[in-house]
Amino acid sequence: MSPTTSTKKQWTVMVYMAGDNNLDPNGVEDLKEMKKAGSTEALNVVAQFDRAAGHTTKRYYLRKGGKVSNDAVASLGQTNTGDPKVLADFIRWSVRNYPAERNLLVLWNHGQGWDDTDIYANERHRRLRRLASGPIRHALFHTPVRRTLRSAIRDAQARAILLDDNAKDFLDNLEMKKVLAGARTLLKRKLDILGMDACLMSMAEVGCQIHDSAAFTVGSEQTEPLDGWPYHTILADLAKNPAMTARDLSALIVKKYLAFYTGDAVTQSACDLGKANALAGTVANLAAALAAGLSDAQTRQRILTARTRAQYYDVADNIDLVDFCGLLEQANGSSEIGRRCRDVSNAVEPGGYVVAQGCKGKEVQNSHGVAIYFPTRSVSPLYAGLDFSRKTGWDRFLKAYVSAAHAR
Repeated sequence: MSPTTSTKKQWTVMVYMAGDNNLDPNGVEDLKEMKKAGSTEALNVVAQFDRAAGHTTKRYYLRKGGKVSNDAVASLGQTNTGDPKVLADFIRWSVRNYPAERNLLVLWNHGQGWDDTDIYANERHRRLRRLASGPIRHALFHTPVRRTLRSAIRDAQARAILLDDNAKDFLDNLEMKKVLAGARTLLKRKLDILGMDACLMSMAEVGCQIHDSAAFTVGSEQTEPLDGWPYHTILADLAKNPAMTARDLSALIVKKYLAFYTGDAVTQSACDLGKANALAGTVANLAAALAAGLSDAQTRQRILTARTRAQYYDVADNIDLVDFCGLLEQANGSSEIGRRCRDVSNAVEPGGYVVAQGCKGKEVQNSHGVAIYFPTRSVSPLYAGLDFSRKTGWDRFLKAYVSAAHAR
């Protein structure tokens, strides 16, 4: 029986583990990491782990030490982590049985980038399927760099997240927004932190999409190694100082993540979603200035040069927003474009949208905490459906840029 707590603790950490894929062994190890700290008088650590075929989904109230199996408090049989009702039920169960002043929800996952692509369509139609394997965790929001999956586009509102290989399902954009809105209603406030233990998640588009439902996010601009977050060090520090604020815990996760990896090229960022609209406003102004400048050959070349030189990631359509703006500002000086670039950079750092960030490795050394979508060959037809596109017009600039580049 679940050892529920009627008295509010200071933090409840809820880890929703979509391990019904090749991450199953890593999920087992992460549960062991969580148990190295475990729940305390001030901290609840709970998890729901959907394992690979042959295993059932279980819920855990994790205590320090002992076997993971000893901490199972419910067996749910076979579940589909791509079903929004399953995630919503886990959040509701966690909040009602383990109340706390603050809540961290971690989405632990394979995922697919922001793009609205049904990656399982290929499996359903017995076509090529490549994204559920490999030495890294995939993004929660898929990008069109994987051209072989273009035929799997489902509709203009889906976003792949929380993949379940057994059910051939995932959580799309509208479903995720609805689940997080429900969590806000349940809590009667925003979720304190939404942590994304996956890849390529620290994007301006992502923050804009969920800013109404969460106060802070923690995620990576780059892909993540299979080990993901170091839960043992994060939870140990939280257990020692459970009074820390959401901002402080977000920054702590970044610090511990970067300290954990020594030989990998990694990034991690904590973002204040209360600043998401302000950032979107500066990007809107930049998009307008860039679009207006495309008719000038010199300006067009400067944009191309900055885009080419900007920090990019394993999905090359994603670039670091501040690095791009810095390069473009250098080339344009005090012009309208230069001023708009400076405004964007100032909205990100210091003390802006990105509250903590870091990187390791030469490959990602020019990372500043938040990426943006900037393809050079074609724009996903689904990008316009994002809230970020509607607020900023960045999609319209991208289409104009690609058209102008191809017209030369």
